[in-house]
Amino acid sequence: MGDAITGRDAVIVDVVRTPSGRGKRGGMLSHLHPAELLAGVLGQLVERNGLDPAAVDDVLGGCVTQAGEQGLNVTRTALLGAGFPESVPGTTIDRQCGSSQQAATFAAQGVLAGSYDVAIACGVESMSRVPLGSSLIGQDQAGERMHARYPEGLVGQGVSAELIAARWGIDRAELDEYSARSHERAARAAAAGAFDGQLVAAGVGSAAPAPSDSGRADVASRGIPVDETVRPGTTAASLAELRPAFYSEELAARFPEIDWRITAGNSSPLTDGASAALIMSAERARRLGLRPRARFHSFSVVGSDPLLMLTGVIPATRKALERAGLGIGDIDVYEVNEAFAPVPILWQREFGADPERLNPWGGAIALGHALGSSGTRLLGTMLAHLEATGGRFGLQTMCEGGGMANATIIERL
Repeated sequence: MGDAITGRDAVIVDVVRTPSGRGKRGGMLSHLHPAELLAGVLGQLVERNGLDPAAVDDVLGGCVTQAGEQGLNVTRTALLGAGFPESVPGTTIDRQCGSSQQAATFAAQGVLAGSYDVAIACGVESMSRVPLGSSLIGQDQAGERMHARYPEGLVGQGVSAELIAARWGIDRAELDEYSARSHERAARAAAAGAFDGQLVAAGVGSAAPAPSDSGRADVASRGIPVDETVRPGTTAASLAELRPAFYSEELAARFPEIDWRITAGNSSPLTDGASAALIMSAERARRLGLRPRARFHSFSVVGSDPLLMLTGVIPATRKALERAGLGIGDIDVYEVNEAFAPVPILWQREFGADPERLNPWGGAIALGHALGSSGTRLLGTMLAHLEATGGRFGLQTMCEGGGMANATIIERL
């Protein structure tokens, strides 16, 4: 497809992930140390591709809350736990929610620059064991100069989502309808086996307990791990009953324009999970007898307003499209991370994008958002969809805490 592949192209050979577990006590992955979660996918990635792990030049992992069990370079800990030779290095990246997407970018750029022949981009987050924000308890992470620049203070991402919904006129009904559709699409894709090629047990057994819902039970009966976060029976009416999650009297006084419409139902759930992508030069893939499934086409990373921190996906997408010489109509599937429902809705409006191509197998509202893992999870979903439908180009973009965003375009081979 497209221009002939060259030996130095950065190609994707494989992407694997754990199922998404609910990020709370009793979730199906909550008994696993995060290094064990990541070690599981790293081990299965090299095993199923017949790759000697000694051939890996570097392992780049994403993780947001790098504290406690996820501290001290969890990527290096995980690769050693997976049995990789001690000679294989690893590093852990914090680009907030885009951490493993940034890891994939760095891995591909290393290949393109000639610094790597073989790299693994990966990510992990155990939100049940290392809660989001737990590294900041009792700490001032801003410092005097940041406070001076933003004297009124910044806000959490949930409030940023509220501000976007209010300022762009996205009403509660639209948010809930979008979110219910995410669950419906994810459940339908899972029942059809769309995720089977990506999912690995990685320490959770051959499958999650068969649930009562028939769609998920069918998946479990095939011996495939089940995403615990998908709720096939979700409707907009059931979501409409949920109360706003981020309201406080103090915030209501500061932001009178907000009418408080973001709930647990139109936000991504707390999630446990890990994922990993095998990235190498096309020439090294040929020598190893491995099939390149896609190549990286363009990348971008941007900063954006840290108060409206979730809007960076718009300039990031524009930059990636410009660098690729493509228009939005040239893209066959868009994976826009569903941290909160206003993000993909606003993105779709801004680009006039085809809603049928937007997160067609569901997004993070249903499939979960295991922060540090989400970038490579989206990459695997996007690649599988391109292969299933015969599409050529895929674009993924991720909003990130602090006002940043990544975008990546890949081309199926």
